[in-house]
Order: sequence, then C-alpha cells, then structure tokens
Amino acid sequence: MSADEELPDFDEEEHEQKDAPKEDGEANAESKKTGNFGAIHASGFRDFLLKPELLRAIVDCGFEHPSEVQHECIPQAILGTDVLCQAKSGMGKTAVFVLACLQQVEAKEQAVKVLVICHTRELAYQIKHEFDRFAKYFADLKTGVVYGGMPIAKDREMLRDNCPHVLIGTPGRVLGLLREKDLKLDNLSHFVLDECDKCLDKLDMRKDVQQIFVETPKKKQVMMFSATMTTDTRALCKKFMQDPHEIRVDEESKLTLHGLLQYYSKLSEKEKNRKLNDLLDALEFNQVVIFVKSVQRAVALDKLLVECNFPSIAIHSGLNQEDLIARYKQFKDFQKRIMVSTDLFGRGMDIERVNIVINYDMPEDSDSYLHRVGRAGRFGTKGLALTFIGTEEDAEVLKKVQERFEVNIGEMPSQIDTTSYLNA
Repeated sequence: MSADEELPDFDEEEHEQKDAPKEDGEANAESKKTGNFGAIHASGFRDFLLKPELLRAIVDCGFEHPSEVQHECIPQAILGTDVLCQAKSGMGKTAVFVLACLQQVEAKEQAVKVLVICHTRELAYQIKHEFDRFAKYFADLKTGVVYGGMPIAKDREMLRDNCPHVLIGTPGRVLGLLREKDLKLDNLSHFVLDECDKCLDKLDMRKDVQQIFVETPKKKQVMMFSATMTTDTRALCKKFMQDPHEIRVDEESKLTLHGLLQYYSKLSEKEKNRKLNDLLDALEFNQVVIFVKSVQRAVALDKLLVECNFPSIAIHSGLNQEDLIARYKQFKDFQKRIMVSTDLFGRGMDIERVNIVINYDMPEDSDSYLHRVGRAGRFGTKGLALTFIGTEEDAEVLKKVQERFEVNIGEMPSQIDTTSYLNA
C-alpha cells in the first residue's frame, strides 16, 4: 500500500466546483506577469491600499519597494485568494502572508483567526517576530507561538487566558493542543504553511498537518510558501486549496541569487583554519555565517574563533531550545557578528545584516547550497558567498550547483573588491 493511500483525502467536491471559467482579471494577471522588472519598482507598498497601521509599520521597517514575489502575491492574497508560492529565500515571502493576514484580520473576538505552521522552532519564532514587527500599530492584536521542547502547560495557559489572534507553531505541538481541546480552530480564517515542502515531504509531519487541516472551517484562506517544490509536492499542496493563485520564480537560473558574488577555494582540511582566519581579517563584513557539516565541528570552530578574539557564536541542534533562541537573538540583535552553524540554520532564517556566507564545509547537495548562500544578499542587497573545496565530492557538488543554476563560480581571487559585496 503506498504512503498516499493511507492518508485521509480531502473532499473532492470542494475542488470540482471551483473549475469555473477565469475572470477577466485573472487572465490579465497572467499576461501582466511578463512585464518588466523596472516598472515594478516604481510603485511602492502604498499601491496595495493597505491599512494605515500596516503602512506605518512598513515605513518603520525601512521597506520601500515590494520584491517581485510581493508584487505578484500581495494584491491577490489581501483579497482572500488561496496562494501557492515558490520563490527563493530572501525574496520577502514571509511578508506576503504576514501583511495579507494582518490586512484582513479583525481582532474583535478572542479566538485564533490565523494559524501559521512551519517545520522548525527557529522559523516559528522568527515568523512571530515578523508578525509583531508589522502589527506594532494594531492595539488589540495578539500573537503567540507554540512548539515542542517547551512546557505544554504554558501553551495551555496562554490559549486559555490570553488567546492570540495569530498562532504560529510546529505541527506536532499544534496537533497536541488541538487533540486536548486546548486549541480551538472554529473561527479560523487563514491557514498558512511556510516551507511547505518540509512540512509535507515527511510522512509523519504530513499526517499531522492533514489532521490539523481537517479541524479547520471549510471556508478559509490557505496560503503555502516554499523555496523548493517538486511536482509531487505542488500537486499535494493544491489538494488543500481552492483555485490557488500560483507564483513561481521558476527557471533554475533565476533562482541564483542576484547581486551575490560566489567564489570557491581549493584547500586541504589542514589549510581551512588559516584561510578562514585570513579572510575574516581581510574582508569587510556586517555579519557573516560560516556553515560546517556537524555539531562537533561547529563547537570546535567557534571555540577556535573566540580564542582568536573574533566575535563568534555557534548555533546547532545540540543546544536546548532556550539556549538556541537566546543565541539566535544575540546574533540577530548584532551583539555577535560571526555565526558558526550547521544546516539547522540553512533554511528560512532571515538576518538582514548578513552579507557574507562561508561554506567551511561544502553542503551535500545543490539545494542546501542555495538555501545556505541565500542568507547573504537578501532582499536584493549585495553579498558574497565563499566555498572551501576539500575533496573530489566537494568539487562534484560545486559542479552540480554551477550547472543547475547556470552560474559561474570562479576561483577566489587574492583580493576581493569591497564595493562588489557591500552596499554603499
């Protein structure tokens, strides 16, 4: 019996009735997509006719121009249309659903109106931060976050005494609270799945997501986002949706990171530390993330950097939850400028000031490479990605990256022009 057969399938009727002829507006939207990118940037967030409280927060955050993804999705999303969006890291996908939900939600009753599900606690914590940032002028709106590894009693207390309008959480914990009837979703109007491929590709997590989905009202807006999506995942996502507005920055070559300089350096294991030390001395960075392949290596490298007086901090799966969030916050708040990380941090993390990523250890595949180097040069800013190549396997992965993203990654020059990776 195949994995799919044992999963509850959603009512087929609700999809069939949706195959109505396209409205004129939709046909136009299709043809508009081919418009040039320059025209997009001439208009700002004001054109979306958002609530004044939202616009004030957007201005405070320093956003002026919507990214291509935001331009494509926000007008549809704020009208309550289901959205299925695939676009690379750093294109402002999170802001799409945060703004769309805040635009539509009324904070009159004490009930969960928006549920956002994502696959890691770090991402849940970060999405809450985004909601808080954009909701700062909404007097009554409350947000909450729940995830495994924290005492469930605290979550119960929050849902009972101070019920949030927006709840962000990981599938296991959300389902746990639903089963115990601590969490009620009868008034839910928006269901969001971030990094949806990660939530749906693993069978156990997919079952959790489906069971949560079944407990939500039929009439609601569903939005799903990811940087990478297979054809199968896309088909699966659509089972949750009704006639979704689909956006994809689709050609692989477009997924390469604009404004990102990429170089490699061939080094033996013994030469890596010396090279890293020299680079950190020579390069001008706001913040830098150094990726390694294991927890042990993250701990050892961080220790070494601290001994050499570099402002370094390590993040990896060996840490407990409080420690992890505290360290993430230290880095986000610019108290530390160097982060040594395992792939735990490779997806969905958004630190505005990171302009250099160093692959101390080569990632295992081209997807991981894309997610890692996407930490630098987010939101169309400049950045630099440097990769150490130690083995034949490393060289092979680099070759795949270059072919897949149609990008030429050259050998690291002895001097890298600062203006090429620092915004003036």
